[in-house]
Amino acid sequence: MDLLTMSTTIAQEHANLTDKLASDYDAASAKRLGELQRTSSAIKEYDKALSASHELQSLLASKDQELRELAEEDITPTEQQIAQATQALKHSLIPIHPFAHLPCLIEIRPGAGGDEAALFAGDLVRMYEAYCARNGLRVSLLKYETADGMTAGVGAGGSHVQEAILEVDSPGAYGVLRCEAGVHRVQRVPATESKGRTHTSAASVLVLPSIPAEGGAGGVDLQGEESFNDPKSDYYVDPRDVKTDVMRASGAGGQHVNRTESAVRLTHSPTNSVVMVQETRSQTQNREKAWRILRARIAQMRREEREEEMIRLRRGAGAGKVGRENKVRTYNWGQQRVSDHRSGLDSRHLDDVMEGGDALEAVMESVRAWMSEQEVLGLVAEEEQKAGAKK
Repeated sequence: MDLLTMSTTIAQEHANLTDKLASDYDAASAKRLGELQRTSSAIKEYDKALSASHELQSLLASKDQELRELAEEDITPTEQQIAQATQALKHSLIPIHPFAHLPCLIEIRPGAGGDEAALFAGDLVRMYEAYCARNGLRVSLLKYETADGMTAGVGAGGSHVQEAILEVDSPGAYGVLRCEAGVHRVQRVPATESKGRTHTSAASVLVLPSIPAEGGAGGVDLQGEESFNDPKSDYYVDPRDVKTDVMRASGAGGQHVNRTESAVRLTHSPTNSVVMVQETRSQTQNREKAWRILRARIAQMRREEREEEMIRLRRGAGAGKVGRENKVRTYNWGQQRVSDHRSGLDSRHLDDVMEGGDALEAVMESVRAWMSEQEVLGLVAEEEQKAGAKK
């Protein structure tokens, strides 16, 4: 089934539901109607542009020279309208990601490359802090652990980061930043390199959907699928499955931190996920942070499990999963270039990218467009498989 056939089918369902609701209101049907509205509107705009194109083609064959000239003037704008309508139609078919409206956590860890990888991880932390600040997204450090076990505040420069977790608690942050997940690679000459050789290092970025404290803080309504008290929710974690350990914080941090059992470690038995937080002097605050991180990780795992079949279909259609194991972007200091390996975009504005500026937004937008194309491929593959199964 092609995209046009899918769109026409959806538009017909929208029309049928509209007629049904006119005489008999039904909450489920009304919800479904809203889900179909984007595609129904998009196919109407596409049909309108296509009809205009057909009319112009007829005028081009006219014996009236004035009509032909008028038609020739309108051909290019009409072709542009068709292209725009086609893109809008494609995007309307893509289901809105169920976590897109949520805040998020960004976990950053160094990979291959030793000290240089740890320094690059710190660069990425500052890049995302700057990007969020420029775009009005509320960001704070949930965890920032350096090689010597110390914790650092926002904007700490030159630190060898072992693990950092940024909390972006603005609604919709996950939808904006989920394109950043994957392995980020850096190519540059380390400060300790005496012979001027370029080294390659890497850091992993994991973007997790998050929820604020229960009660809808941060403008997010926590009900149903997003409530961590609902066993059917992706965020629900049975406390009986979690082992809690409290201990003295390790590393530097002052006498109080080291002499009291303020550090908290949670171990989720079914998934073997471990979260440890020791950032504050308060065991209660550390416990709350640890639970937020654990819930976010479990929710992401559950979402990925449900998507496995769809991912298999997309791979068959030439699309693939983008996760923490995939090399997604390279930052080349010598060439002042940033290359995204998904969208294929090359930016020659490395400094602006690292400062979270417009160049970074351009790279991210190219990835979002690429992700949309992959979603469309996945939809087509899924529909083709369904059609084949019915034969």
